[in-house]
Amino acid sequence: MGGGAAGAPDFFYKEAQRLGYVARSAFKLVQIQKQHKLIKAGSSVLDLGCAPGAWLQVACQSLGPPNHGGSVLGIDLKKVKVPPLHCDSRVKTISADVMTLPSHQLRALSPQQKGFSVILSDMCPLVSGITTKDAALSVELGMRALDLAVGRRAAFSVYADGDDNQEGEQSHDAETGVLQVGGNLLIKLLESEDAKEISQISKPLFRKSSWLRPKATRPSSREIYLICLVYKSIVPHKDIDN
Repeated sequence: MGGGAAGAPDFFYKEAQRLGYVARSAFKLVQIQKQHKLIKAGSSVLDLGCAPGAWLQVACQSLGPPNHGGSVLGIDLKKVKVPPLHCDSRVKTISADVMTLPSHQLRALSPQQKGFSVILSDMCPLVSGITTKDAALSVELGMRALDLAVGRRAAFSVYADGDDNQEGEQSHDAETGVLQVGGNLLIKLLESEDAKEISQISKPLFRKSSWLRPKATRPSSREIYLICLVYKSIVPHKDIDN
């Protein structure tokens, strides 16, 4: 009795309750973290689309004990309370629209205003059930996460499709992203041809990129995660100390 795909969500839901996570989605990041070690002791983590807060909990746990340092900043359209379990004073949240938040303001919120060493995007559109529409919205959110991480100019220099107007519109905001060189990026997407395009754009910017569908993903869901490890600076930063 039980078992099979239908039982999987119940298992993760019950486990989340048992372990004090605010949502079963915690186990997606737990698995990704186990396999890829995105977050290390002392990391500065940015969590885009952080509601309801389960990833804040896993990110904080991944930093190790408080004396190891590190920080987690969660951003969401909704006001998100920092969960009392598994989080400590290193976790903060702000309410803002990631789609319009300028990268220089985001950088100003990072430790010593030096950017973040890990960016997690679990942003997802309100699913309408129209496959193509949902996929397009998902790609828009994913592209925004990539833009914030590496800067629109970096992403577009790789893509080289020459949409000058689009780049020009945001060039003041697009000189640099907020992901530190050597940092890691995780983006949730809905499977589509356009999602593969984001993978192609990000590939040359990172030492390694791969896809993962975590075990805690609901069987009916088309979501998949793009994992980008070790951000490479495109332009040599000779004038920057260490």
